[in-house]
Amino acid sequence: MEEITVLKDISVEIKPKEVFAVVGPSGSGKSTLLRLLNRLEDLSDGSIFLDGQNIKDMDVIALRRKVALVFQVPILFDGTVERNILFSLKIREEPNLEGVAEKYINLVGLKRNLLSRNSNELSVGQKQRISIARALTSEPEVLLMDEPTSALDPTATHNIESLILDLKSKIGLTIVFVTHDIEQAKRVGERGMVLVNGEKIEEGEIPYLLENPQNSITQEFIKGILT
Repeated sequence: MEEITVLKDISVEIKPKEVFAVVGPSGSGKSTLLRLLNRLEDLSDGSIFLDGQNIKDMDVIALRRKVALVFQVPILFDGTVERNILFSLKIREEPNLEGVAEKYINLVGLKRNLLSRNSNELSVGQKQRISIARALTSEPEVLLMDEPTSALDPTATHNIESLILDLKSKIGLTIVFVTHDIEQAKRVGERGMVLVNGEKIEEGEIPYLLENPQNSITQEFIKGILT
C-alpha cells in the first residue's frame, strides 16, 4: 500500500495556558494533527514533547488524561447527563464522586437540573458542552478541540467560544483549537498557525497573523480563492 504523507515538517511550540488556533481549509491535516497530539494516531517520523517528555515514551492512557480531545460531533452515551460526565471516572473506579458532576456541569455553564435528563433530550450545543465537561473530569493540562462548533447554530457557537475563553481564564487550560473559520480564530485564538496541504504556512500572534498575512498562500486562503 502506498504511504501518504499528511503532515510535512511541522515545527511549532504551543505555550502553556494559551489558546492556539490551527487554521486552514478542509483536508489540510488539522484533525490529523490533533489526533497525533494525544496518540489516537502515532507519528511515522518526528517527535512531540509534553513538559519536556517525548509522548511516545508516555503511557498512552496517562497521556490522554493530560491531553484530552473534544471531537467535532459530540458523542454521548444513552443515559443520564450525569452518567455521561462521570463515565471515565467510574471506569477508573475513582472514589468519592459526590458533587463531581455538579462541579463540571457548572464549569461548562449548564444548569444542575440537566444532570437527571437523558442525553438524547439535549440540543447539539448542550451535548457539546457535556462532552467538554466529560473531557475536563480528567483534569487535563491541554484540551484539544476539533472544530467543536461546526455543527452548531450561531447562538450555540457563541456559547462554546465564550466557554473556551472562560476555561482558559478560570482554570489555566492550554487549548489547541482547530477551525477553518478565520473570524472565529480571531475571536478565540491568541496565537496560531495556518495549515494548508499538511504544511505550516505561517505562525504568529492573532489577529495580526490573519490580518497581515505575509505568505501568498495565506492571503489566498483568507480571500477564499485558494485552489
